[in-house]
Amino acid sequence: MSSNNFRDSTVVIIETGRTTVRAGQGLHDLLRLPTVDIPARVGLRRSLVSPNGEIYPSTSTATPAVKVTDYLVGSQLDEALATGQDIVVSWPFEEADISDYTQAEALWKYVLFSQLKLRRAQMESPVMLSIAPGLSRDAYERVCQIFFERFNVAGFAILDRPMAQFYSAISGLQLSGVVVDVDQDYTDVAPIYDGFVVHTARTQVPLGLSDCLAYLAHLLRSNTSVMAALSPPDNPPPPEALQESLLELARHVWQSGLVKVLTEGEAARDLEDEGVTDIAAIVVAGKERAVIESGMKRRQNAKAQPAEQARAKEIEALDLVTTEFRGLELTLGKERHRFCEPLFDPILLDGIPGVREKGHKDRRRSVQSVIGDAVGQTDIDQRAYIWQGLFATGEITNHIKGLGTALSGRLAPYILSAPDVQNNEVQPRTIRTLRVPDYFAEYRDKGDGLAGFLGTSIIAKLAFNDSAGKNYVSKADYASKGPRIVLGMSPSLL
Repeated sequence: MSSNNFRDSTVVIIETGRTTVRAGQGLHDLLRLPTVDIPARVGLRRSLVSPNGEIYPSTSTATPAVKVTDYLVGSQLDEALATGQDIVVSWPFEEADISDYTQAEALWKYVLFSQLKLRRAQMESPVMLSIAPGLSRDAYERVCQIFFERFNVAGFAILDRPMAQFYSAISGLQLSGVVVDVDQDYTDVAPIYDGFVVHTARTQVPLGLSDCLAYLAHLLRSNTSVMAALSPPDNPPPPEALQESLLELARHVWQSGLVKVLTEGEAARDLEDEGVTDIAAIVVAGKERAVIESGMKRRQNAKAQPAEQARAKEIEALDLVTTEFRGLELTLGKERHRFCEPLFDPILLDGIPGVREKGHKDRRRSVQSVIGDAVGQTDIDQRAYIWQGLFATGEITNHIKGLGTALSGRLAPYILSAPDVQNNEVQPRTIRTLRVPDYFAEYRDKGDGLAGFLGTSIIAKLAFNDSAGKNYVSKADYASKGPRIVLGMSPSLL
């Protein structure tokens, strides 16, 4: 049994997602934002890759094994790619598993010793690691072995990442819900009941942020003012360069907070109105400022004449904004609000440039149908509780609010429309959405995409301050019982 008491300032938190690794050191009264946020990728020079394109495994005897130090990570990898070096890039956590432990070790080593500036010989820090749920027992043991034997950590514990995300948003006795994590290329759905992930109901769908970006880039092609600016008739760029510019603009629009998620009814109305507004004509006439300012004045002039109010409503319906991109001032319409539509209707992605083919049989399944089916895989008496904690997270939610609300409206078919409370006590009747509470001051106005790191910090504070020490592995525990002890002494693995 662990008996160490660690200082809060020494605790290290590492959140390992499919495509990002976030980390920080120190627990404070106000839980702080991660100080490290890097892509979960490593690079290897082509000379160390076998002729068939595979990386030589660490167990190989025919060729020199690839070592941790052979991999480029973080700024080293960025610089190598920027200078055009022949680099093979790998994402060891992309499949919600660990595809290569040497690559994983290279990432974690870079975080601990290059970014957090810790020293292996004087390591006093315990580590709380949140990672994809449902790994094999061997995987958990091997990760534990890496942290103790390779990094010399003072203590170690593993937390299922969906639980970390969920802990950041719950309050009181709310211990059941469903976490919807929208990553770059995949969306993970994890039902939770009574404080534990329901592993038999976990699922994923190959839809993510990259699909939304590609879809908005496609929609922007119909905005004549944008196309005139990015692809002037007298000097059009190559198709590949134009597509790259449109994708970059789509990312700029999303990161600038110019997108809102449409509810099902709003989306239908927007489709009916599509094509009514000729933004180019407004821009050419130099009236875009007037249109936008008129919409603002309408809110300030509630006593306007009926005719003026009608005109103001018409102008506001255009929902125009201007944004600066590459030194250009571009005017965008409400097509930007359709950013999230591929999540709800993936058929829209058919034939869209820039959509990566993932070869998955569930390609055409919408996120809401996957959520509904996942909750449907849980016991019938658990579902009403699970629907009381719908939490949408992922990087996409850093700049877009209301994704959970938009999903809850589309999930209405999975609950009773006219509940008979007296004769049906177990059928779900409502869906409640969660978000990161405002009392986490550092995370206020940051969206819900950092929920995993926040939740990992919360559990680290509880686990490493536990005098009984039952929720983490100490050096003494590891020395006496080896890696398998992590299976019985981590918050998610009891």
